[in-house]
Amino acid sequence: MEISNCGSTTKRSPLPIVASTCAARPRSKYGIPPKLLGNGNSVPIKDQAVFGTTRRAPPCKDPIVLADRPLGEWNQLHIIQVGARTSVWLNDQLVVDHAIMENFWDRKRPLSSSGPIQLQTHGGEIRWRNIWVREIPAKEANELLASKNPEGFQSIFNGKDFTGWRGAVSEYEIEDGSLYCKKGRGNGEVLYTDGSYDDFVVRLMFQLPPAGNNGLAIRYPGEGGAWNDGMCELQILDSEHPKYRDLDVRQYHGSAYGMVPAVRGYLRPQGEWNFQEATVEGPTIKVELDGSIILETDLSEVTETMGGHEHPGRLRSAGHFGFAGHDDPVKFCDISIKELK
Repeated sequence: MEISNCGSTTKRSPLPIVASTCAARPRSKYGIPPKLLGNGNSVPIKDQAVFGTTRRAPPCKDPIVLADRPLGEWNQLHIIQVGARTSVWLNDQLVVDHAIMENFWDRKRPLSSSGPIQLQTHGGEIRWRNIWVREIPAKEANELLASKNPEGFQSIFNGKDFTGWRGAVSEYEIEDGSLYCKKGRGNGEVLYTDGSYDDFVVRLMFQLPPAGNNGLAIRYPGEGGAWNDGMCELQILDSEHPKYRDLDVRQYHGSAYGMVPAVRGYLRPQGEWNFQEATVEGPTIKVELDGSIILETDLSEVTETMGGHEHPGRLRSAGHFGFAGHDDPVKFCDISIKELK
């Protein structure tokens, strides 16, 4: 979502919210808290008065620079919201850069993926004018997410052939720069990289067919199952399909399969491309889906598993990255890895 408001609008291409505000209260070192009335299709967002990160990552609780104008003058806000990722320009200066906005209403969940935009004050008079909103389509949102902090990422899939990959190569196909498991094939066989990784961040895009199912093999040893012999399998699943209504919570999209459940409700509509990033450091894993953190866990602390199944590989310190199969043509593209050293 993009919001703008202000007396003098500026052109800044893909920013979504513009608005002008005029405060009749003492200057705040924080930027302007937004809420908003859309023009037709308003995008979901619920904001706090102060933009920031989660409690565990407080560096962005204060603005990068102080850019608010003197009391009584109009200020211009420009906000881009992609998932829980928030960027704010105040009077043409970047004051919040791609920070995670905390869910004020439910600290255990990411910011809601949809909802109203609200205007907020704290008892003093604040005036708003020239409020505009634009919904950001999935393709543009994915490009925005992929453009942030690209340093150190290396492509591991060339979009043409399986150079650099081994394992279930015969069970996969490549089409238009994407790889996918052949329908009715795979049977849990793992397609995995030649390279082995210890701590790393992986970025990719995926597209789910109806009831689509696959998984990301993390620190896979090269044999056995991704979900138990590897560190884990991060589930890739069309979670809201009726076929999966009765699954264990540890089987839905983004979960460390059979061990730790991810938060549901953040996938794009079936058939759209999603952008996902997984960070693996020591025994910890963090999964960010379309700008929202849906899993953050330490597998060394897991004491209960689905069905009591053993996961002997969960404390592996290194292994291959790959895809777990499962017979469905889930498409993957733009796959890159950054090693953490």
